[in-house]
Amino acid sequence: MSVQKPSYPFWLGVAACCTHPLDVMRVRMQTSTTKTTFSGAVRGVLTHDGIRGLYTGLTASIFRQMTYSVTRLGAYDMMKSQMSKGGKKKLTTGDLVICASTAGALGGLAGNPADIILVRMVADPTKAPEHRYGYSNALQGTYRMVRDEGLPSLARGLLPNTIRAILMNASQLVSYDFFKEMLLSQDLMSNGMPCHFVSSALAGTVATTICAPADVVKSRIMNMKHGQGGPGPVGLIMESLKHEGPRFLFKGWLPAWIRLTPNTICMFVFLEQLRNAVDMFRSKTGGTSIPI
Repeated sequence: MSVQKPSYPFWLGVAACCTHPLDVMRVRMQTSTTKTTFSGAVRGVLTHDGIRGLYTGLTASIFRQMTYSVTRLGAYDMMKSQMSKGGKKKLTTGDLVICASTAGALGGLAGNPADIILVRMVADPTKAPEHRYGYSNALQGTYRMVRDEGLPSLARGLLPNTIRAILMNASQLVSYDFFKEMLLSQDLMSNGMPCHFVSSALAGTVATTICAPADVVKSRIMNMKHGQGGPGPVGLIMESLKHEGPRFLFKGWLPAWIRLTPNTICMFVFLEQLRNAVDMFRSKTGGTSIPI
């Protein structure tokens, strides 16, 4: 019997509305070349633009979720199903890492244009009027990018963005399995929701930290004005290290962590409950195989 899947775009759009203020803070901190704290970034937005400033670039955030996240989740499920031969073969951690990394790369490719528009719209209010892009929404921003800068502009910052997407998917999965295994093997916790909560919270922290440098670099490259050239990812890192020190690689870590960790907790806790439900169903039906 065919089961209709939920509409991802709708739910991802709701999630984007809830987490977007944190994205605004993250991008503002990452693109700033001066020392900026999380509380200072919040005060700056509220002072300059009021509450509405927390939702600058919201259409781009929704656009990103409907390209990057839908592609990432859809590709991950499809590859897991193919590698497990429809659920007949149990996948190893290495198999899951391969699926997650490939899905992350595909998501990074699909969501790159939306990511550029998001960074530009969020960073716009911090620039002088003559240097602003002035995009009214994500679709108009995409049209103007192609018209003014050509199709290749949609790939700006693609390398660090794809690296970040790969690191994000892989680090979440591997670190969650590692922390869960450690807690269980050391008899620190039993296999239940508290264990899943702690493991996923730690996994969210690891993923945020691992992805931070690539996230900062891609935000700065995407924020560059067309025709500015730029030194490329390596040159940008060296130039920023020279003027700001190594701490610049972790700018925006706190809002990124606040945004990602609850998402990671919800994802893994839900996944574990789903696995438990499937195991219960299998035990009642004599071991009928159901792919997850």
